[in-house]
Amino acid sequence: MTLKIVLAIAIALQVSVPPSQERPDFSAFLAQLKEQALARGISASTVEATLGGLEPLDVVIERDRTQAETVLTIDQYLERRLTRRFVRTAREKAAAERALLAQVSRHYGPPASLLVAVWGMESNFGRFTGTRPTVQALATLAWDGRRGEFFTSELMDALQIIDKGFITVDEMKGSWAGAMGQTQFMPSSYLAHAQDFDADGRRDIWTGLPDVFASIANYMKAYGWIEGQAWGREVKLPAGGAAPLVQKAGLRQSGCRAARELTVPVPLGQWQAWGVRTVAQGPLPKVARDASLLRAGKKSYLVYSNYDVLLGYNCAHAYALAVGLLSDQIGR
Repeated sequence: MTLKIVLAIAIALQVSVPPSQERPDFSAFLAQLKEQALARGISASTVEATLGGLEPLDVVIERDRTQAETVLTIDQYLERRLTRRFVRTAREKAAAERALLAQVSRHYGPPASLLVAVWGMESNFGRFTGTRPTVQALATLAWDGRRGEFFTSELMDALQIIDKGFITVDEMKGSWAGAMGQTQFMPSSYLAHAQDFDADGRRDIWTGLPDVFASIANYMKAYGWIEGQAWGREVKLPAGGAAPLVQKAGLRQSGCRAARELTVPVPLGQWQAWGVRTVAQGPLPKVARDASLLRAGKKSYLVYSNYDVLLGYNCAHAYALAVGLLSDQIGR
C-alpha cells in the first residue's frame, strides 16, 4: 500500500491523539530498532550505517500532527489538478517516452496513458519526488508512536532495500511519511512491486524511467488490472438521482473507505434498465460486464474493476478519478 500526501485523503489519516507521554528516549528506541533489524537478517554494517547516530526530524512530527482538517471537494480537486497545462504536459511526456512506454505496456498490460497519468499525479512527471531522508523520517514516525507499528515495519523494509544494494541511504529520499521516488512507493510496496526493467541490478524508482514505468505497471498488474478494459464512464442518472439507485444496488461492505462508498457491482444491463445512460461517449465497453455506481461531486460514473485497481494505489476517489480522467485525455 502506498501512502501519498494528497489533500483528498488527509482527513482519513488524521488521528486526534496527543503526543505520547511515555515515548522512550530516542537513543534507547534506536537501540531497540537495531536489535529488531539484526533479528530480521539485515547486516550489521547496514544497521550501523543507517541507524547509527540518527536523530529525530522535528519537521516530520509537525507535518504528521498538522495534516489538513478540511479537504477540497472532488470537483475542486479535479479542477486544480487537471489543468490544461498539466494535461498538455502529460501528452508531451507520453509522446517523448512513447517507445519505452509501449515496451513496458506490452510486458505488463496496463496502457501507456495510465502509466503516465500515475507518474504525473505522483511526482509531477518526476519533478517532485520528496527531499526527506526516508530512514530518518520513518524512524521518527515509528518513535513518535501514533502509528508506530506501521512505520516500524516500513522502516525495516527500507533497511532491507538498502541492504540489498538497490539504493544507498543517502540517495533514499521521499516524502515526510516515507513515500519514495517518482512512484511514491512506501518501502513495503517497493519490495513487493518495484522492477529492474533496464536490468542494471537496481530497482531505481528515483531516477530511472524504465524502472519507474515498469514498477507502476507491475503494481497495477498485481492488483488485477484487466488489459483492454476501461476504468469507468461518466453517466447521466434518471430523474430520481443517485439515492434510489444506491438503495436498489446496495453499498459495498468491505474494502477501503472509498471502496465502501461504491455500490456493489451490478450488470450493465440492469443499470440501463434503471435509466442510467452514458454521457456522449458511445456504447459501454462490452469487456466490462458489471459496474458500480459512483457519485462524485456534480458528476456520476459507472466504474469497473479496473477502478478498484486505481483505489488500490491510493484509496481516494479524487485521486482515482484524476488518474482515470487524465489517462483518458492522454489517450485521445
